[in-house]
Amino acid sequence: MDKSLITYHNPKAPDSEAYRMLRTNIGYTGVDKKHKVILITSSKMQEGKSTTAANLAITMAQSKHNVVIVDCDLRRPKIHKMFAVDNTIGLSDLLAKDEPLNRIIYHSVLIENLDIITSGVIPPMPSELLDSKKMEKLIGELREAYDYVIIDSPPILSVTDATILSKIVDGVLLAVASNETHVDAILTAKKALDKVGSNVIGTVLTKAKIGKKSYYYYSY
Repeated sequence: MDKSLITYHNPKAPDSEAYRMLRTNIGYTGVDKKHKVILITSSKMQEGKSTTAANLAITMAQSKHNVVIVDCDLRRPKIHKMFAVDNTIGLSDLLAKDEPLNRIIYHSVLIENLDIITSGVIPPMPSELLDSKKMEKLIGELREAYDYVIIDSPPILSVTDATILSKIVDGVLLAVASNETHVDAILTAKKALDKVGSNVIGTVLTKAKIGKKSYYYYSY
């Protein structure tokens, strides 16, 4: 298990508490409709979106929710490395090769209530696979089977994958790296999401440092 999974390695750390606050705040965003399927993305690479997705999924599982995290970054997948699971077969195999859903789901033996769907083999045309009826059907099946579905996707400004996926989820969280992400990039990313009618439920400020400890922040 990757050391960035602080909510697993050290549940009492301040960073872990910040993720629990994020989990709680997400619950308050869905007053009329619960946000079950949540997409985590960013404007550019290295902003902490995968770390945010993984730790958020863990905290939700720790609160007794039935959770699945799906690695939809079919270009630079990280989830299998973070959770130290095999990536021989995964999402791309279901979408391109008709592998059954039960074959690509990894049931975590270390974290109760958490399932993992890795990316699978990197395909030649990720956007086409994600923008398919099969992907839409998969999201529908996961929505019915789990309390929460956490999706890690590529950055918005790099490729179209995140905007494609944002149309079939309940809400989008935008990861923003403190002192790294330029405001123009954030605004451009938000505009791209708004253009396709995405439901942006908030932003997560990552890599923020206060004193000797780092924290993650959430804002609506």
